[in-house]
Amino acid sequence: MELFAIGLGILGVLSLGWFFYSYWLGYKGGNIVMTLDEHYTKLEEYVPAILAKLYEDGKAAHYLGDRKFEVEGKRYVLVERTVPIGHVPTQQTVLQPEK
Repeated sequence: MELFAIGLGILGVLSLGWFFYSYWLGYKGGNIVMTLDEHYTKLEEYVPAILAKLYEDGKAAHYLGDRKFEVEGKRYVLVERTVPIGHVPTQQTVLQPEK
C-alpha cells in the first residue's frame, strides 16, 4: 500500500510539472502557438512570417500594428519566447487573446 502511495505521488508531481511546463510554453485556452523555421530579430521580418504561417494554416489574419493581430475576427497580442526544444534554443510565437 505504501509503494502505491509513493507511485501515485510521483505520478502527481510529474503531471503537475508537465501542466506548468505546457502552460509556460503558451499552450493554454485561446492562445495560438507557432514555432517558425527561422529565428527573427526584426519585427519587420517577423510579422510577414507569422502572417504567412497563419494563412498556411487556413486562417484569415492581418496585422494591426504595435504587435497586435486580428485572426478570424479576434484580436491577439504577439508574445515571443525562446524555449529549449531538444536542447536547442527555439523561438516560439504565441498570440494571446487581447484583454
